[in-house]
Amino acid sequence: MRKEIIQKIKIPEGIEVEVDGSILKVKGPEGENSREFKTDKLIFEKKDDEIIIGHKKATKNEKKMINTITSHVQNMIDGVQKKFEYKLKICYNHFPFTVEIKGKEAIIKNFLGEKIPRKLKIPGDVDVNIDKDIIKVRSSNKELAGQAAANFETATRIRLRDRRVFQDGLFMIDKNGRQI
Repeated sequence: MRKEIIQKIKIPEGIEVEVDGSILKVKGPEGENSREFKTDKLIFEKKDDEIIIGHKKATKNEKKMINTITSHVQNMIDGVQKKFEYKLKICYNHFPFTVEIKGKEAIIKNFLGEKIPRKLKIPGDVDVNIDKDIIKVRSSNKELAGQAAANFETATRIRLRDRRVFQDGLFMIDKNGRQI
């Protein structure tokens, strides 16, 4: 059954939004985000202080697209108002390991007593701060911040050993203010 579905997102004060076709650019006090959406059949425009996303005769698939794009746009607006922050904790049992940041690369030394350090890339404009055993990952882009935190966790994943015994690694303890 087809029906008209339109979502309106209110733009808060102090935030500039620019819609150019299917590209959305959001600027705020904490930075800027831009993203291209797949809006072939959808209405995607800015009127006054609102972003309008919708379709005149929407099916289930258009409804899914509208809701997904609405969530992404809201995350972009939230990110330029207040950066997304993930916290990770350094946990070790026997071999103390260290994490260093050099440019856009993180180096994990002495993990499980390994001689060769593990390396991981930090994507985009993500800020990483290390304070003793807590690693803070901050970015105005939610996807980049989450990917950087996931890269840290994945880099210290232990294979071919018993997880009940070898419990070392970097573990996420806080996702944007929500404890895990």
